[in-house]
Amino acid sequence: MTTTARHERSWLEFCLAYVDMKWPSAAPKTRDSLTDALATAIPAVVAESLPDDLEPGTLREARRHFALAPLSRDLDRPPAVAACLRWLEKASLAVSEVSKPAHASAVLDAISLRQDGHAASATTIARKRSVFANVLRYAVELEELNANPLDRLSWKPPKVSETVDRRVVVNPRQARELLTAVTYVGQQRRGPQSRGQRLMALYACMYFAALRPGEAVALRRQDCHLPENGWGRLTLEKSRPEVNRRWTDTASAHAERGLKHRPSQETRRVPIPPELVRILREHIVTFGVAPDGRIFSSDRGHVIASTAISDVWAEARTRALTPHQVASPLAGRPYDLRHAAVSLWLNAGVPATEVAERAEHSVEVLLRVYAKCLDDSEGIANTRIDAALRDA
Repeated sequence: MTTTARHERSWLEFCLAYVDMKWPSAAPKTRDSLTDALATAIPAVVAESLPDDLEPGTLREARRHFALAPLSRDLDRPPAVAACLRWLEKASLAVSEVSKPAHASAVLDAISLRQDGHAASATTIARKRSVFANVLRYAVELEELNANPLDRLSWKPPKVSETVDRRVVVNPRQARELLTAVTYVGQQRRGPQSRGQRLMALYACMYFAALRPGEAVALRRQDCHLPENGWGRLTLEKSRPEVNRRWTDTASAHAERGLKHRPSQETRRVPIPPELVRILREHIVTFGVAPDGRIFSSDRGHVIASTAISDVWAEARTRALTPHQVASPLAGRPYDLRHAAVSLWLNAGVPATEVAERAEHSVEVLLRVYAKCLDDSEGIANTRIDAALRDA
């Protein structure tokens, strides 16, 4: 009788197989995060150091852009990239070696550093560790590892802050000044209909309706109820988050997705105040809508790029804020308008359940994330303690 030993895959081969398993159902941003994490984890489990004639940057490019994404594996490889991948294929240890504490710790050390050697942020470390842990669980599930080595290590990821920094939150006056400043951006170059004027209503949706950037970009005329008087309503159905074309299944960098945290066909209704109704009505009259019904588009009808949203906002901040405020975190990103909207609703006394529904959060997450943005909570607590002490 003879027995045939089962071929044990290398760590590189197993990671590629894991990507192939996850890829079809993964969103583009998930694919981006997945390949970024594995590009860091793969070279930490090798039998030898990288030869001096091979560059670490080229090795990362080889993994990230020519090995991990399934559709990129058939691309023509530059000689330096091909040499790096040949070395990696030979140097990658068997997947069972990852179960040894030394190799598992090496991966954790790698994901704790940026490419320049400095410490990575807590969010980056947590994201990459999550991918690494999922790969190990998959290996245990396929019986290629006997146990998850992370269960035996004392290493703990740094804590990630989930609360919004109240310093980024603008008040209504500041928000309106920023929206006005947006309309002046690019006016000298583009005439009366500047790039900023084309985007002002998009930022207004983020402030008055707490829309995410991808939700605002995907907003269509048929999603909007805009009466001549009173409150209107947005019925959100789609989101268009932007990601590198490499991670999408289409030629577009804006993958059309359902709403975050919701089934693909589920919608979200957001009442909008008369001020936003007026802004949207004026925007539609001035700029029209794209052929597919989108309210916001470039002057050529394309989907609004995230770089345009960020660049216009950065210039608007310099116009509306003082130099001290510009140097501060105040409204540092367009996304901070959403934080300002949710904070405003909570401080106005809107029940947390209603705010959570409009902003698409669970109540638990809502109160945890925005706990530091509730106005004068310290003063209220002090007053109550004073009263209790006097009564005593």
